[in-house]
Formats: sequence, C-alpha cells, structure tokens
Amino acid sequence: MDNSLAVVYLSILVGFLTLAAVAVLRQIFKTRKIEGSFARLRKKLEKEKGTTQEYYELASIYSEKKLYSQAIALFQKALKAAQEEEEKDIAPIYNGLGYIYFSQEQYDLAIRHYKEALKSKPDYVTGLNNLGHAYEKKKLTTQALESYEEALKLAPNNAIAKRRAESLRRLVSA
Repeated sequence: MDNSLAVVYLSILVGFLTLAAVAVLRQIFKTRKIEGSFARLRKKLEKEKGTTQEYYELASIYSEKKLYSQAIALFQKALKAAQEEEEKDIAPIYNGLGYIYFSQEQYDLAIRHYKEALKSKPDYVTGLNNLGHAYEKKKLTTQALESYEEALKLAPNNAIAKRRAESLRRLVSA
C-alpha cells in the first residue's frame, strides 16, 4: 500500500515537472524568435530604409521591452513609410502609439492616437476597446461606455467590451 502511494505521488510530481519543463521550453523558443527578429530588423534598419511593416514590427518589439522612446520613433517612421507607400491600413500604427502613451499614463496623447486609428479605420474594434480604457482612466465614464458599446455593435462577442460596458452601466445607473 505504501509503495503504491509513493508511486502515485511520484507520478504527480513527474507530471508537474513535465508541464513546467514544457512551459519553460515554449517561453525560451518564443524569446529566441523575438530576439532573432529584433536583431535582424535592427541590423537591417541601421543600414537601409525599411518598409512600413518592418518599422512597425521593430517598434512593437521595443514597446514590449518597454523601451518607449525608441518605439515612438519607429512608429513615426512607420507612419512616414506608410505615407510614402500609400499604405491604407495605418490604424495599428496609431494604436501602437496610443498604447505606448497609455503605458506611460499620458492618457490625452493615447486618446488622440486611438482616435487617429479610428479615423483611419472606423470599424477597428481594438482601437475602440483601447479608447474606452483610456477614457476610463481619465474618469470619462460616458465616453468610455460609448466606445465599448460601439465596439459591441461591431463585435457582439467582444468579451472585453461586454465586461467593461456592463461595469460602466452599473456605475452610471448607481
């Protein structure tokens, strides 16, 4: 009996260790992929002019690394390249800029960039969610609720907008 109990405990321990090892390995491969892209893009863009997509990708990596000033400069280069390439889908670039300013608690600048993203692409649900969140941080409950409701019109199953809109409705009606 004691032997079988020890085997069960050992099996559970091995199972947990296996899951932990898989999680760690996945993270290592993800990090290596990102760092590889980071090095490749940095090297390329130091030597020559890049495309909108390349500037955007590198800016996103800098943003994830919380190197905001470099990310802002690259997002601005992405906007300039988008103008030169006559790229129409610039909403993610403005959204990226908004995210950086939001992360630095510069909510007015974040709102301005989220609005630019929505000007470029009015049905940009991510931009509407982010705009709503920025309005919430500024304590502009009515505008936040409007943003989330607009997002729900475009994507009725949007879990973030549903949750936040319900919370704000309770706040407004209280």
